[in-house]
Amino acid sequence: GVGIDVKVLKKYSKELAQLIAKLEEDIYRLAGEEFNIASPAQLSKILFESLSLKPIKKTKTGYSTDSTVLAKLINEHEIIGNIMNYRELAKIKSTYVDALPRLVNPKTGRLHTSLNQTVTATGRLSSSNPNLQNIPIRTDLGKNIRKAFVSAKPTDSLVVADYSQIELRVLAHIAEDEAMIKAFEKGVDIHKATAAEVFGESLDKVSSDMRRKAKAVNFGIVYGISSFGLAQQLGVNSEEAASYIDQYFNRYQKIKQFIDNTIAQAHNQGFVTTFYNRRRPLPELSSRDARVRNFGERSAVNSIIQGSAADIIKQAMINIEKKLTENGLMTRMVLQVHDELIFEVPALETAVATPLIKKEMEEAYALTPSLIVNISSGSNWLEAK
Repeated sequence: GVGIDVKVLKKYSKELAQLIAKLEEDIYRLAGEEFNIASPAQLSKILFESLSLKPIKKTKTGYSTDSTVLAKLINEHEIIGNIMNYRELAKIKSTYVDALPRLVNPKTGRLHTSLNQTVTATGRLSSSNPNLQNIPIRTDLGKNIRKAFVSAKPTDSLVVADYSQIELRVLAHIAEDEAMIKAFEKGVDIHKATAAEVFGESLDKVSSDMRRKAKAVNFGIVYGISSFGLAQQLGVNSEEAASYIDQYFNRYQKIKQFIDNTIAQAHNQGFVTTFYNRRRPLPELSSRDARVRNFGERSAVNSIIQGSAADIIKQAMINIEKKLTENGLMTRMVLQVHDELIFEVPALETAVATPLIKKEMEEAYALTPSLIVNISSGSNWLEAK
């Protein structure tokens, strides 16, 4: 289990309550009346009747106010941004900040999650009761929750070891794509390198917007994204999104070959196999429904990449535990969050345990390009990350 500083969460809960109260005041002022912000029906009435905003999506009970709708309305009225912030803070407070202290084991003073081996289709570990792989990281307010994750022993520190772009490295390795392998081996920012390839620019002329688009394409390829899906994500039209995908495959031709060969082989065999010979059956590929077949094809590609990355991480976890025991160290793994391993390390062991962890993770599987691990430490998870 991982140590939790309940005092940090209680203090943060009060701070969030104040921020939420201020947002409520602003929302009521902009709406011209008080209402239940958490009620979709009441919010819908305020937005589309009182404020006369244009509805985007209709449901059985009225006009939708879900996150996708609000994102599209963000520039239409000041109230929208406040509502989105309100929802984020309310979710952080109720789901994590107020809930986690109640789950701390009174005997150990730790939070004990269950790591599940066979829940995800790709073989990734999942976390439940509570889900500690889902702690928000996209905003500073979400990240602050990690301040409460500490070493249960005051003399120990938390060490966080994180694989750098493991899934894209696995993709480059399997596809044997020289352009992507070269970018990784040069130590270049892979999304910047992809942007340079796709947009035909030199690295120093790649803008932040180009990098953002290239990042979406890189991960979109791994997850089998369509031009429509990419367009939605980037806020461009389908033709422009399709051109990004075409340019990507034009530059990374071996990746296109790998995807086509994987799909053809999956149709032929009815399953795909990871590095460690773990099979994922794909009955969807024999469906008469084209949408179901498309899902099966996307899953075929994604399962090899994500599944092989999961295999490597599990192998690293086994190797590290074995080495720690062999060396008589008290360092212990306390959490796994997909590509990231978190350890509780006694102060006297830091100089030995840190390089040991890094070495075992980077040597868990012989990839080309090589596996790279970023490792850091701190008194809490946020500081260590």
